[in-house]
Amino acid sequence: MIEIKSENELELISEAGKIVKLILGELKYAARPGVTTADLGRKATEIIKKSHARSAFLGYRGFPGVICTSLNEQVVHGIPGDTALSPGDILSIDVGIEKNGYYADSALTIPVGDKVSQKARSLIEVTEKALYLGIEKAIEGNRLFDISNAIQKFAESHGYGVVRGFVGHGIGKNLHEDPEVPNFGKQGTGPRLKSGMVLAIEPMINEGEYEVEILSDGWTAVTKDRLLSAHFEHTVAVTAEEAKILT
Repeated sequence: MIEIKSENELELISEAGKIVKLILGELKYAARPGVTTADLGRKATEIIKKSHARSAFLGYRGFPGVICTSLNEQVVHGIPGDTALSPGDILSIDVGIEKNGYYADSALTIPVGDKVSQKARSLIEVTEKALYLGIEKAIEGNRLFDISNAIQKFAESHGYGVVRGFVGHGIGKNLHEDPEVPNFGKQGTGPRLKSGMVLAIEPMINEGEYEVEILSDGWTAVTKDRLLSAHFEHTVAVTAEEAKILT
């Protein structure tokens, strides 16, 4: 069942979303060569504490990180650790927090240093654009897979693979709620969108094929062909006119 959020609930999710936006902004600035992903996790922890919020990820189904940090061929769910960022890397940072009983979730992918290849920058640009094309479809009266199709069509038109193994999701009182929001699908199908639905839309786009596999840590998903992957995400509210980005 897809829940419709009240105006008060939307405000609470938006409050959580502002904290997520703040964290991502700080981490984007801090992600320089030589910095470790654990350093980024510690910085996120400081901001979360100051904001009187809680990490949505730490301990979720046993996940050991406050945030997710996924480098290069890592798609999602990378665990912060001792790995130092190097010039030429691309880094996906995924942040989810809970405040006052409501959740928000957002992600971005950034180039590290000034030696990032043009092919990597193009992947990042296309993935971010795919997110916003999906968001444009998140309006009342459309179908859920209109979002999915917009993302898939744009990414595949650039020759990229659209990850099937992980999808977006509803969000609100819980980190993951109905419905699942795939980044692939047939236009004009899926549940009808209604004002008050809140969705975490998150294209995960691979430089090569769409297949992924999980590393031995049980969490980190990587591209099967070990080519690059990028990830962008916003929590958005469906409205009658245009989607409202809450993160």
